[in-house]
Amino acid sequence: MSPLPPTNKKTMTEKNHPLPGTPGNVIQIFRPLISQPDGTRCLLLSIFLLCCILLAGGCSRTYYAAMEKVGVHKRDILVDRIEGARDSQTAAQKQFKSALAQFDSVIKLKNTDLKQAYEKLNREYQGCRKAAEKVSNRIDKVEDVSEALFDEWKNELDLYENKELQRASKHQFRTTRRQYQEMLKSMRSAEASMEPVLRTFRDNVLFLKHNLNAQAIGSLQPEFTSLKKDIDTLIRKMNAAIGKSNAFIAGMGS
Repeated sequence: MSPLPPTNKKTMTEKNHPLPGTPGNVIQIFRPLISQPDGTRCLLLSIFLLCCILLAGGCSRTYYAAMEKVGVHKRDILVDRIEGARDSQTAAQKQFKSALAQFDSVIKLKNTDLKQAYEKLNREYQGCRKAAEKVSNRIDKVEDVSEALFDEWKNELDLYENKELQRASKHQFRTTRRQYQEMLKSMRSAEASMEPVLRTFRDNVLFLKHNLNAQAIGSLQPEFTSLKKDIDTLIRKMNAAIGKSNAFIAGMGS
């Protein structure tokens, strides 16, 4: 897409222009509309209602078109969503580390309330599962808007009259798409590494649920060693994905 304005914190985004499906609430949406002249207020309300209908029907690309009418472009949405995916991975790291620490405390317990230990571990497992779902959802949203952005950019390359500008835009398109694909691959790799951790946690939580005794606790020690190894791998892959996300965001703003 050419030319594209640099992305910066002053640019309108999904975060600071809360239409349906984005951070914010109804009061935040309507407060700026009330202060607008009648014509502008009617236009913005119409766009708001259109977005409600489009989101209910799952029509993402028309939603992006509606967002552009109020100054929120696909490029800005992409950066917002990459930041969201990055932050969800950071939160997931903390949750998985917390769960591992709880698992460690369980297998070291002696003469204590095993039922309470199970309940704490189960809460940590449920927290990991929710964190993993959030990561997957955020990555899906990144992929959705990126497809719309790159399709539009590619189609608009044929509209150039100036061949030099066309060549420059093609080069930028290929470079940006390649960097994005590398970032997405890293994100998906980190996402996939959560699954074996969740499986191990689930199995051990289920086992502990039905075997609340010291002998059962002792049998979990080998599982802890395996789980720690998987979580270390998960965190390493997430850190790589976070690094690529930050690099891509920086590139989009240059």
